[in-house]
Amino acid sequence: MGNGLHHLGVKEALHGLSETRFTSEDLTRDCLMQISRLDPKIEAWAWLESEMALERACEADRHRQAGKQGALQGIPVGVKDIIDVQGVPTRMGTCVFEDYQPTVSARVVRRLNEAGAVILGKTVTAELAYTAPGKTHNPWNLAHTPGGSSSGSAAAVAARFVPAAIGTQTNGSVIRPAAFCGVVGYKPSAGIISRAGVLRFSHTLDQVGVFARNVPDTAVVASTLMGYAQDDPDSLSDFAMVPQELDPQPLFQPPRLAAVRTPAWPLAEADQQENFTQVIAQLRRAGAAVETAMLPDAISQAHDVHQTIIQYEGARSFSHLQSQHRERLSSEMNRLIDEGLLISDSAYHAALESRTRLRGDLGEFMNRFDAVITLPARGEAPATLMHTGDPVFCTIWTLCGVPAITLPSGLGAHGLPLGLQLVGGYLEDARLLQVAQWCSLQIGFRQSPPEI
Repeated sequence: MGNGLHHLGVKEALHGLSETRFTSEDLTRDCLMQISRLDPKIEAWAWLESEMALERACEADRHRQAGKQGALQGIPVGVKDIIDVQGVPTRMGTCVFEDYQPTVSARVVRRLNEAGAVILGKTVTAELAYTAPGKTHNPWNLAHTPGGSSSGSAAAVAARFVPAAIGTQTNGSVIRPAAFCGVVGYKPSAGIISRAGVLRFSHTLDQVGVFARNVPDTAVVASTLMGYAQDDPDSLSDFAMVPQELDPQPLFQPPRLAAVRTPAWPLAEADQQENFTQVIAQLRRAGAAVETAMLPDAISQAHDVHQTIIQYEGARSFSHLQSQHRERLSSEMNRLIDEGLLISDSAYHAALESRTRLRGDLGEFMNRFDAVITLPARGEAPATLMHTGDPVFCTIWTLCGVPAITLPSGLGAHGLPLGLQLVGGYLEDARLLQVAQWCSLQIGFRQSPPEI
């Protein structure tokens, strides 16, 4: 069955599977054919076993025939290689962990399995989810970075290897690679997806996110991952606070949007700034109330506060690795650890207190709007494989733990994707996804990488 099944999104594939127009084995086989055709050039996968993936797909088909209908029954998914999958290598982008094979899957992987998803393989990550890039190339142009640290997950969705993939963000590691690869990237509110079984970089800042090709697909996958987990002390225990349904329903009226040019605005490239201006005009023509707004003055401290927290916590997460394997770590990772260990406890606790105040300030600001619209990155993916680009346009939102999503919104001067980032109030994820779907329909950008 089916040449072209790899082009299907999550909800399209679920519909086809439910109507028995094809099987999960057919879908997975077609994804694997696409991978065999293009992944030798893109290199999105850190681990992939075709036979094991097909066995999982056949099992999903048997479950469907027996009447078991999970929310992702039979859907192939990629998982970032800092997230434990039982019996599968989790190398975390470093030779230090080349022999590590977890005996228990991460909470998010167990939820994927319970939903009937087919874990296709592990996607490439930057070293320890920081800055030293992995081997992955951007599907739009192989000489350009796909972004990081969730580089393989973004590239795998863009290249039509899988309809969805899981990543993480500690600064800009979901939003930026999604923007660079021309897919949708969603970082939910902090605390609604468990991080148990995920490499701990910064317990204050680490968040799990989702890559897909459109907003409804992103919502379906994220919905299966949400919920309290006892094995993650930072996951939200108050069920009344956690969104129960993310599937974006149509808005009854156009949204109220704050167009925000953060303090990083001068760093954006001209075509990214121009695209942002054009998108604002499109949304206004469609009826949105778009107000150019300035963030509270205190938010200008966010980057320094984030830097203190990420360095302090990252250094203490990885100092034991450095003491045993310094020569096997990159210079960037060694520098993070060396500098982070010099940060005093008092400076760190002051940064945490500042973060709490900034979250309050941002919350008050957000009360006036359905969402903020802003930039996800400086512009197109840089023409290099030596670094993954600048996360500066993601820092504020990650620090404050608010939900963020990026949508493809056009092409830049070199024919690579540009994006639009939308940010919602804390735990207002369902509303954010509604607004994002409305904006996506108005923007109407629908293009794939050239070879896809």
